[in-house]
Amino acid sequence: MEPVGLIGFGVMGSEAGSKILEAGYPLYVYDITKSTIDKAVTMGASPMSSPADLARTCSIILMFLPGPIQVIDCVSGEEGLLQFASPGAVIVDHSTIDPGTTVAMAALAAKRKIGYLDAPVLGRPSAVGHWALPTGGEQETLERCRPVLETFSGRIIPVGESGMGNKIKLLNQLMFSAINAMTAEMMAIASHVGISPNLLYETIIDSRAGTVSNLFIELGRNIVNENHHRPTFSIDLLCKDVGLAVRMASENGAPAILGQLIQTINEMARAQGFGSKDTSAMWQVYKPFWDKNPKSS
Repeated sequence: MEPVGLIGFGVMGSEAGSKILEAGYPLYVYDITKSTIDKAVTMGASPMSSPADLARTCSIILMFLPGPIQVIDCVSGEEGLLQFASPGAVIVDHSTIDPGTTVAMAALAAKRKIGYLDAPVLGRPSAVGHWALPTGGEQETLERCRPVLETFSGRIIPVGESGMGNKIKLLNQLMFSAINAMTAEMMAIASHVGISPNLLYETIIDSRAGTVSNLFIELGRNIVNENHHRPTFSIDLLCKDVGLAVRMASENGAPAILGQLIQTINEMARAQGFGSKDTSAMWQVYKPFWDKNPKSS
């Protein structure tokens, strides 16, 4: 099996990496955090010192990065992938970024005869193996790396030209943020109307009502248990994603009215110091009201 490169061995990258290793592919990993690299080595991956070294070694390279700045640096920087990858190589970006950055990176890659796909992940980390990958880019390029992508995804959905996968992911993040914010607000209000958050959560879960989604189940449980110190998805990243989505909508003449309102709440949580916490910590924005007038059943 040909070697696979992976940049960004965080929450999502490490989940994908574990499946790639299980499938028998040699995996080479680059990450700026030493503890993360140590984790990758423990799992059986080989560490690399830079994107350049990765590009010299692997012809299929996956990226799981925090945002556009990191993607641009890894792809087109002085020590970036495009400077050292061979013609025929493929770069697959699984990061949540704006479509404009993807279009620009894909154009630079094409000049060097390097394939480029945007394939952001739809799915929580625990659902690895069942993730959906809405994928923008050329079909031929997708087929070149499909066997690798299938090791950690359940559905690979070609959605059109470069950047289309990004657009779908950003729209999905608007919906995610709405569910997240409303779950937090609802749980905060509960105490004020004389209902404990735990009773509210258990009752709604047991009801099997249409409002019960897998996301609500996870968020509500984390709120009740105050389990937000080891983030599955941080408020910082949510702010980044929704900010990109709101900007994309505005630039295309379709302002995200509800999205902008929710982003205000997201930013409030970050301003109060919860940026590194899981998004379920959003209820903490309302906590001063709980402390001022607590009620419980």
